[in-house]
Amino acid sequence: MQFIRTDIPEVIIIEPRVFEDSRGFFMETYQARNFAQAGIGFNFVQDNHSRSTQYTLRGLHYQIRHAQGKSVRVVAGEIFDVAVDIRRSSSTFGKSIGILLSAQNKRQLWIPPGFAHGFYVVSEWAEVLYKATDFYDPNAERVIIWNDPTLNVPWPIAPGELPALSPKDLAGKLFAEAEIYE
Repeated sequence: MQFIRTDIPEVIIIEPRVFEDSRGFFMETYQARNFAQAGIGFNFVQDNHSRSTQYTLRGLHYQIRHAQGKSVRVVAGEIFDVAVDIRRSSSTFGKSIGILLSAQNKRQLWIPPGFAHGFYVVSEWAEVLYKATDFYDPNAERVIIWNDPTLNVPWPIAPGELPALSPKDLAGKLFAEAEIYE
């Protein structure tokens, strides 16, 4: 596995070694020693799987208590995956990282606790798997509105188009009004 630091050093792109031949492929998607050596020494306690249609945008989600780190990967289709630093004490506070994750490129994105997370489905549909470092707590869940002008996330959405959003995501708060981490 190769661990690639981004402009926000705690957010890491993970590229697995892929062994491919005429029968298909094999790759290791998680290995505790390798992750720990790259600074991802967390215990994962929950796996999640979602399927979404094209133009769906999920996010920007986080938990104010029981903050979750996430290792995100796509097993079918393609998404634009986003992590936003919402740690007030961080030098990268309010900055975001966005990368394409797909079944084809087999990349993963490590998003540590203290970040909001979201993704936009680029392909006809996509299936996303992610490992989380803490359990889901609906009472602690918060949402920042996807198109917050302060954050200016570069979503790959055509001008004039609107993504498909859940009622929860439509009701997201502006970054300036959101509960964040100190």
